[in-house]
Amino acid sequence: MTLNDTEKQGKPLEQQVRRLNQIGIALSAEHDKLQLLELILSSARELTSADAGTLYLLDEHAQCLQFALVQNDQLEIYLGGHQQPGVELFKPIALYLDNGKPNEQLVVAWSVLHQQTIRIADAYDHSSFDFSGTRTFDQQSGYRSRSFLTVPLVNHEGEVFAALQLINKLSSGEVVAFSETDQELAESLASQAAVALTNQRLIEEMKILFDSFTRVLATAIDKKSPHTGNHCRRVPDATLFLAEAVSASNHPAVKDFVMSDADFYELKTAAWLHDCGKVVTPHHVMEKSRKLETVFDRIELVATRIEILLRDLEIQQLKHSPTAAEAEKLEAEQVQLLEDLEFLRRVNVGTEYTTDADLMRIQSLAEKSWVDHQGTRQSLLSDDEQMNLSIRRGTLNPEERQTMNDHMVATLDMLEQLPFPKHLRRVPEYAGCHHERMDGKGYPRGLTRDQMSIPARVMGVADVFEALTAKERPYKEPMKLSQALMIMGRMVEDKHLDPDLFAVFVEARVYERYAAIHLSPEQIDDVDIAALPGLNKDIIDENRSPRL
Repeated sequence: MTLNDTEKQGKPLEQQVRRLNQIGIALSAEHDKLQLLELILSSARELTSADAGTLYLLDEHAQCLQFALVQNDQLEIYLGGHQQPGVELFKPIALYLDNGKPNEQLVVAWSVLHQQTIRIADAYDHSSFDFSGTRTFDQQSGYRSRSFLTVPLVNHEGEVFAALQLINKLSSGEVVAFSETDQELAESLASQAAVALTNQRLIEEMKILFDSFTRVLATAIDKKSPHTGNHCRRVPDATLFLAEAVSASNHPAVKDFVMSDADFYELKTAAWLHDCGKVVTPHHVMEKSRKLETVFDRIELVATRIEILLRDLEIQQLKHSPTAAEAEKLEAEQVQLLEDLEFLRRVNVGTEYTTDADLMRIQSLAEKSWVDHQGTRQSLLSDDEQMNLSIRRGTLNPEERQTMNDHMVATLDMLEQLPFPKHLRRVPEYAGCHHERMDGKGYPRGLTRDQMSIPARVMGVADVFEALTAKERPYKEPMKLSQALMIMGRMVEDKHLDPDLFAVFVEARVYERYAAIHLSPEQIDDVDIAALPGLNKDIIDENRSPRL
């Protein structure tokens, strides 16, 4: 920023104070960190009519001052911030020497270490500090750095975290010394700048801390269930990829829908927290990969009973010297028991639909009996075992299914207790709707499509797609893209998923973007969009290109 002549010649104090107030307001309103740094340095130079200046930021870990901005009107140098790159090439200024002693040779280091402002009229006529580096720069550039004003920036805890160094005050085009008034103005600006930078840093640190908490919780849930793998980590990607596509789409249903950066952050936060209620879901329910599984797979108990029946048949043969017909019958019973065990092992897996014929056979086996070690006759299958083996799809019985579904109730209960700030107030809504359906038959609240926002419906599509293509699920093989999209299309027809969002998901090829990151090469196949159910092909053909 080049200062005009009137600025360089100085201004009445009243005008400077008024300008200082205006700068203070601007500092408090600026949210862009780099822009804020530029505003601090340029404003300090404006108030003091400085031709050049540097803004340093303290690196607490390395105990040094990093160059953040370098500005020089005469040399037309403007490095750092949103301006030209190159400021990182400057060597940091160490606050302590190699022997551990304070670096009091350099003026800016001394100012930071002692938290005091230093005003120097002429660096070429000053022996208290080492200006050899400055003189080398002057020789190389043809510049002459004479007057200096160095001001530390101190936060609310009394700690220095930055420093301003102003060089060469100009008056009527001539370099003069910085005055006491210049020092007071610079210190006042530094105080306001410290507040603005500290506020921004605190907000940024709180955001980082909050984001870390959400990721820690998501990681804990993923670690709790190796079979769902990184579900909580992948859903945010699928959600944001689709949200970005929707925000840029020309599709008639969403062409007026636009999301800001704050909206995307809110949705991303909800995606990270969408399954937080699973922390209360029993481990054996989340991990139930077989129908008879509790803390262990009870199919082995059934197998033991069948082994006892087989043993009893062998004992019967040895004791009674059966006839050929009886021996044949006993052998047939043994073969049948082995086939029954193989059948029970198969239906226990839960990867196939349990047919009516299967149910009848399970019922028949439950009516068989065996004799335990106390001589008591017991059913081959207990009522609970029969009920679990009779599950039509998957491995969860109705009670366990409700327990799993209750994680959404827990999610809402947990999130609605949190005092989310205004820009995150819709996190519970977004996170709590990904199991709702368009026809109102979902859970936990039975909301319809019209009762849900677009971002909430976006998460529903993303959650289903991730679940279908996940590689770690024990009850199914990893699906190829074409198969997953075919199922999602049927879910659209079944009024489970939003048809317009599924259309954008397909037309913008969101699935390809996700697959490139998260799917194995074997899962990525060609998708015949024309063959997918649940799509209005005419609308898709008309809206291939995104909004500009």
